[in-house]
Formats: sequence, C-alpha cells, structure tokens
Amino acid sequence: MAAPLTFAALLIEIVIGYPQALVRIVGHPVIWMGALIGVLDRGLNRAAAGAPARRAAGACTVLFLVVAVGIIAFVLARAALALPFGYLLTALLGSTLLAQRSLHAHVGRVAVALEGPGLAAARAAVSHIVGRDTASLDAAGVARAAIESLSENFSDGVVAPAFWMTLGGLPGAAIYKAVNTADSMIGHRTPRYAAFGFSAAQLDDLLNWPAARLSALLIVGAAAITHSASAASAWRAVCRDAARHRSPNAGYPEAAMAGALGLALAGPRHYGGMLVEDAVMGEGRREADAADIRAALDLYRRADALLIALVGLFALAIIAPG
Repeated sequence: MAAPLTFAALLIEIVIGYPQALVRIVGHPVIWMGALIGVLDRGLNRAAAGAPARRAAGACTVLFLVVAVGIIAFVLARAALALPFGYLLTALLGSTLLAQRSLHAHVGRVAVALEGPGLAAARAAVSHIVGRDTASLDAAGVARAAIESLSENFSDGVVAPAFWMTLGGLPGAAIYKAVNTADSMIGHRTPRYAAFGFSAAQLDDLLNWPAARLSALLIVGAAAITHSASAASAWRAVCRDAARHRSPNAGYPEAAMAGALGLALAGPRHYGGMLVEDAVMGEGRREADAADIRAALDLYRRADALLIALVGLFALAIIAPG
C-alpha cells in the first residue's frame, strides 16, 4: 500500500498543480501517453483489416501501452527514491497524474463565462471539458454539461488515479492514466475504433469501477456537511438512477451530484452530430445556471477534502505501527 505517497501527491497537486510553463516546455505525462497511443493507432489500426484482426491489434496496443508505461513509472520511482528527498520527488511525480486543481479551474471558467461574457464564451469554455456538441447548447445545457463533467472527472481524474496510486504506487497510477487516455482517444463506438478500441474501453470501465462508486459516496458525504445540499436525495438518486446510465461508471458520481443539488443531469445529448439517448440522473430541475456550477464546485471541494482525509487516515494507519 502506498497511501503515504498518494497523500503527499494529493497535497502537492492541490497546492501547485502542473504549471502551464512546464507544459509548454516539456509537455505533460498525458500528452506523452497520447503520443504513444497515436503512434500505435496509426501503425496497427488498419482499415483494410477485419473486425477480429483490429480487435486483436487493439488488445496488443493496450498491452504494450500498459507494459511500457508501467516499466517507465517503476524505473522513475526507483530512481527518485535513490536520490535525496526521494520520497518527496516521487510524490511530485505522482501529483502530475492527478487533476484536482485543473478540473476546478476549467469548470470554474464556465461559470465565469455564464456570469459575464455570455453564452458564446460559455460554450467555448465548456467545449474544453466535454466531448459532446456544444454549439447548440443553451445556457442551462452548458451549465449541466459543466456539472456532469465535474462529476465524472472527479472520478476519472482524481479518485481513480489516487485509488490506484494507493494500491500500486506510481506505476499503478501511471498505468491507470494510460488506459484512461487510451479510452478517451480510441475507445469510441465509431467505424474506426469500435473494434480497435474495444480492449481500451473495456479495461477503462474495469479500472474505473471502484473509483466511480467511491466518488459517489464521497459526494454523498460532502452533501451531508453542506447546508444547501441533500445527502439523502443524493443517495436516492444513486440507488435509483446510476445503473441506468449508458456508462457503467459515470452514472454514479453524476447521479450523486444531481440528487445533492436538486438537478436532473445527463439525458439525451449530441455527439458528432448524432443524438445519443441516455437516462436522466436525478429528478430535479433541468434549468441549471452559473450558481448551480458554483454549488457543484463547492461540493467537489468538500468531496475532495474527504478523499484527502481518507487517504491520510490510511497513510497514518500504515506509518503508525512503525
């Protein structure tokens, strides 16, 4: 168990994040992973091949990605630990695989745009954090999209890498992040990726399964200590709606957030010009606004604080006996 490492990484990331200057100079681990996935996609995903061959090629791609990223992360962790202040350096490396600070900033920009510049700016801001079509969204649709993205990415971008870092150290979090990046790039149900991206999508669903449920519990817990939110409604929404979401995982944090805030999230959405039917999470208002985004961000901060506290307790339990 690497709970002390995860605890330190969470604290480092929430304080300093990943500086944009560093992104411009050397990139980001997700960018590097994405570049490798792109090379494998171009080399192995051949349009002339049949579906079984493309599915096999996709499985080989994921296997190579997991092994390569796992080995690199293991070597980096061992090298860091051999240096002075090595544990702190390892935690700094681990912090690059978390997205607490950047997620809050991106969603906050949508609220700022709705409150100031207007709908066009809000659509532009939300387009950076969602995969759906945003050009036709009204103000309520933009607000719902931002809140849905906040909920899902709390699970994918914060809780899941922290969970796998706690279990597997830096390699565990890096492997999770690689699979999650692969799913976002090739795990689509399109003619090009339906077969090739099958393994990436299935493995991502598997790795996100525990984090999605834990994220929902953290949001319910956050609602319990938030005067303007309802933990009971959040829990009812999770029990009633989460399993009806077209994703096996995304419905859990989305339903919890919807119930806590008295909203109705998800439902039919457009992706690539096509209408995708989905169940509605929650039974509250469809009309959301910037104030609801602010309320969701408040819940997010509290849920994240509960996560850090939980990991900190695990870390203390590990360290105390020694």
